[in-house]
Amino acid sequence: MPSDEQKPSLRFNRIVLKLSGEALAGEKTGINPTILEYVCDEIASIHALGAQIAIVPGAGNIFRGAAGEALGMNRVAGDHMGMLATVINSLAIKNALGKKGVESAVMSAIEMKGIAEPYIIEKADRHLTKGRVVIAAGGTGHPYFTTDTAAALRAVELGAGALLKASRVEGVYSGNPEKDPDAVKFDEISFMEVIKKGLRVMDLTSVSLCMDNRMPIVVFNLFKKGAMKKILSGGKAGTIIS
Repeated sequence: MPSDEQKPSLRFNRIVLKLSGEALAGEKTGINPTILEYVCDEIASIHALGAQIAIVPGAGNIFRGAAGEALGMNRVAGDHMGMLATVINSLAIKNALGKKGVESAVMSAIEMKGIAEPYIIEKADRHLTKGRVVIAAGGTGHPYFTTDTAAALRAVELGAGALLKASRVEGVYSGNPEKDPDAVKFDEISFMEVIKKGLRVMDLTSVSLCMDNRMPIVVFNLFKKGAMKKILSGGKAGTIIS
């Protein structure tokens, strides 16, 4: 990391990045090594600016908890499987970041001795302060809560400046831009507008948690190179929900 004298002024000094499991898979399931490397290059680029970064990965590329019900499982078992799958993604991210010289710590909401540290707010804060990337695995540690909600919770309890929600599109639109050519992109939008319009940005629990705690959400295109760097540097990218 650069010294204090070298650090540029950042719009957000500490962020939580919500990274979906599907983003790591590309068009298939599992982990796409090319995409994993790209994502970690982007994370390393903002880490080099001096940003403190916590990552909350999803697990849709391996197993989505809600899918368990379709297989005849009860919801609790399915959600626990999904939470364990986030640990797999977290270990892959840690390994890829390590190859780029970025120190990180996997911290799990579900105790996994020998694989990950237990997620403790004070310890996570210490890692971030020391310049380590925190990879918060295991969701909230409880069933019935999505990793979107886990990301909102981590952002609030770690005192982040913003929650960055990685997406496949440029930001928040009035409709699905992949299906509706007339969908209009918002540069800024309020939490209440997102809720009233039923915009599927994140689940309602996570949006409400951010709204109640005045935690801005920035939705951006993960696959637009340099987008996160632009957001942290004060440039225009994505949509700000505040």
